[in-house]
Amino acid sequence: MPIAKKVRDLLVPLSEYASTYVDDSLRQAVPKLRKLYCQIEEGKCTQAGHRNILVLNKSEELVGILSFKSIIEALVPELAGGIATRLESAEISIAFAQADALDLDEARASFRARVIRNAETKVKDIMLKVRGTIQADADLMDAIKLMYQNRITVLPVYEDKKLIGVVRESDLFLAVADVLSD
Repeated sequence: MPIAKKVRDLLVPLSEYASTYVDDSLRQAVPKLRKLYCQIEEGKCTQAGHRNILVLNKSEELVGILSFKSIIEALVPELAGGIATRLESAEISIAFAQADALDLDEARASFRARVIRNAETKVKDIMLKVRGTIQADADLMDAIKLMYQNRITVLPVYEDKKLIGVVRESDLFLAVADVLSD
């Protein structure tokens, strides 16, 4: 596939991409992403799926993006949190280190309970700002440049003012890799 193609040629249509609403909880949003991420192939969950969720308002307008990283940081806050969450995490780590078989189950249950509790976090509280958009008829080079300048992995694609899909970093990589196959 020549690199002279347009963004339109590579975009993932909005109908095939995970989306959620600003007032949804992570408990509601995460299964939408998981469904599209886990494309079952020979009984295994592959890594072929999408890694972001588009966040829409009630008018179906794009207002943010939810990434794997933002979801994990919200569900397991000690990864990015302050001293209080790190201490809570340390207590669990110590429990794992000192655990015998019975205590290990209790430590795991505590982790599970925390993830479940944090799943009530609202999408609007952790969504990322949209840091760039592109028109469907733009050149792929423009999309690559925009993604790398803004350090993003997904770029919303518009036709005039209407959101029609996204182009992902992986789509652009494959277009570049195809040049080497020619």
